Amino acid sequence: MSMRGRIIGTVAGAAGVAVAGAAYGVVRQRHRISQRPGEPIPLGELRSAPLTVVADDGVPLHVEVDEPESARSPVTVVFCHGYSLNLDCWHFQRAALRGRVRSVFYDQRSHGRSGRSSLENATIDQLGHDLRRVLDEVVPEGPVVLVGHSMGGMTIVAFAEQYPDFFGDRVVGVGLISTTAGGLDVGRLLMPVLPAKLGLPVAQRTIATLARRHATVDAVRRAGKSVAMVTTDLFAFGDDVPGPYVEFVDEMLSATPFEVVAEFFPAFGSLDKFHAVQVIGQVPTLIVCGDRDRLTSIGHSRKLHAQIPGSRLVEYERAGHMVILERHAQVNAELEKLLAEAEGRVR
Repeated sequence: MSMRGRIIGTVAGAAGVAVAGAAYGVVRQRHRISQRPGEPIPLGELRSAPLTVVADDGVPLHVEVDEPESARSPVTVVFCHGYSLNLDCWHFQRAALRGRVRSVFYDQRSHGRSGRSSLENATIDQLGHDLRRVLDEVVPEGPVVLVGHSMGGMTIVAFAEQYPDFFGDRVVGVGLISTTAGGLDVGRLLMPVLPAKLGLPVAQRTIATLARRHATVDAVRRAGKSVAMVTTDLFAFGDDVPGPYVEFVDEMLSATPFEVVAEFFPAFGSLDKFHAVQVIGQVPTLIVCGDRDRLTSIGHSRKLHAQIPGSRLVEYERAGHMVILERHAQVNAELEKLLAEAEGRVR
C-alpha cells in the first residue's frame, strides 16, 4: 500500500479507534475529566462590541476592546492567541484586567470569528503584519504592552523582526507565554489534533494528505469526541485541571477546521527568528512556561530568556501548554508586575 493510502487508512481507522476506545475506557476517562470541579465563571462569555480591522490583504480580523471604567492606565495591552484557538482563550486574563486597563483581543486570521486567509498568507510573517494593522487601527497612539501565547508569541517575534523601531517607543512591555522563535519539533503540534509523534517530513506529508480530505478529518474528530477530550487533557495541561477547562480548550480546537490547521502547519517547521528577539530586550519582558509543556517545551522559553537581555523567566512546575488557564492566578500576577514595569517607563 502507498504512503498516501496508509495515511488515509489511518484516519479512517481513527474513527474505529474512537469507537473501540469508548468501549474500553476512553468515555470513562472523559467522564472523570468532566467531573473535576470548575469555577463559577462562564468560560468564553466575556464580550465587548466587535470591531473589524481589515488586514493588508483584505482579510477581516475580529477585534474586541475592553475600555477601562474609571482612572485609566496609560498603557493598552494587546493579546495575541495561539494556533487553533481564539481570543476566548484569554478568559482569565481578560477578567482580571477588565474595567482597569484598556485591553485589546483579536482572532488571528482564519481563527475564531476572523475571515479566512489565502494559503500563501497563512504564515507567521503575515501574522506580524496583522498585528501592525490592529495597532494602527485600534491603538494608533500611546504605549502598548504585547502579550502572546504560543503562535501569538511567534506573532510578536515576527512583529519585532519587521518593526524593531516600535520597541522602546510604542511598545513598552512584552509577555511571551509558552512560545518560541524557532526550532520547533512540529510533530508535537499535531498531538492535540492527531495523537501521534511524527517527524518533520512525515508530519508535513501527513498534513498535506489529510488537508485534501479535511471534511473527512473534521468528521472523524467529531465522531471521536471522547478520544479528543482525553488527548486535549493530556497535551494541553500538565496536571489535573477542572473539567470545564478541558472542555473549553477542546471546543476551541474542534471549532478550528482541519483545513486551517493544515494551512498554517508549514509555517512552524520553517520558523527561525531567534536572531530577531534581541530588540525585545529594550523593554520589560516576561517569559512564562510550564515545565510539562509538551508542545513548546520549556527549553524554548529558556532559550528566549538567554537571548532577550534583561528578560524575566517564570517556570511553573507541573503546568502544561495552556498555562494561561492552568495557572491563571499566577500568570495574572506576573502580568500585573509586567504592566507595572511598563507603566513606570511612561509616567
